[in-house]
Amino acid sequence: MEQKKKQEETKAEEQSCEEIARDEKLSELEILKQSFDEKKKEAENLYDQLVRLQADFSNFRRRTEDEKKKYLEWGKEKILQKQIFLDDILEQALKSAQKGNNIESIVTGLEMITKEFSKMLKEEGVEEIKCDKFDPHLCEALDSVETEDEEDGKVLEVYQKGYTINGNLMRPAKVKVSKSKVKSGMSNELL
Repeated sequence: MEQKKKQEETKAEEQSCEEIARDEKLSELEILKQSFDEKKKEAENLYDQLVRLQADFSNFRRRTEDEKKKYLEWGKEKILQKQIFLDDILEQALKSAQKGNNIESIVTGLEMITKEFSKMLKEEGVEEIKCDKFDPHLCEALDSVETEDEEDGKVLEVYQKGYTINGNLMRPAKVKVSKSKVKSGMSNELL
């Protein structure tokens, strides 16, 4: 009997241990379930934030594009207003030229137009490149002529003016450049 009692006690202990282990597993499962639910809610919140950020960024991009277009239109309008003013002066000069035979008034009108146009360009940050000596960064040599001077690269003639805008090259000057006969002759003698 004692053995039976011991077996029953052992069996009861095993059932008790099994119940305790099962209860522990159930509580672990409940904790994992709660943790999973929390992480799921956090992931949903993060996803919602991501969707809102994407929408905000898309709206921001659209607004900046619209603003850029408005600024370009505004800048174009300012330039065109200045050009309309120059067109008015050209029309006045043309009327003056058609009415009279006075060459001096035509020349005066053309000088006014040139001054106004130069003034407009300067206001917009455009400056003419001064070409005395050839600079390959600012000039484009279309022709070279041998001269008796020892100075190489002197600009002899400007075919087309060059311009910079706010210090950056806008259009290079097209020029005729001197090429020294003296230096050319010495290099030929060395050969």
